[in-house]
Amino acid sequence: MADFMTAAQRSAHMAKIRSKNTKPELWLRRALHSAGYRYRLHDPALPGRPDLVFAGRKKVIFVNGCFWHGHDCPVGSRLPKSNTAFWADKRRRNQERDKNQRSQLTELGWSYLDVWECEVGTGLGPLAEVQLFLDE
Repeated sequence: MADFMTAAQRSAHMAKIRSKNTKPELWLRRALHSAGYRYRLHDPALPGRPDLVFAGRKKVIFVNGCFWHGHDCPVGSRLPKSNTAFWADKRRRNQERDKNQRSQLTELGWSYLDVWECEVGTGLGPLAEVQLFLDE
């Protein structure tokens, strides 16, 4: 099946997708703030500019989009039908960059947690996992 958008339409659509302040990130931020946690956002001094930084705990949280970071859920495991080589390479590079940034954070003495877009907002499970991570 061919793509239902032209190349220009697809490019315009993909350009509108934000990297900061996404709906899953905002949901998690609200939940953590109402639970009493305080954090900084997108610290440029740390590798990967983590979404949430808990400096006193030396812990960070990344809220990852399933498609962009190649999660193994139904959304993340699906590639577009057009230009598949480009998208496969793009996601592979994202995963390699993520791996390098996580190892840099570990070398600096920081702990990290990846929270996936498909998990956020599905109930209290992800929030409980995040709270366990922060309180350990």
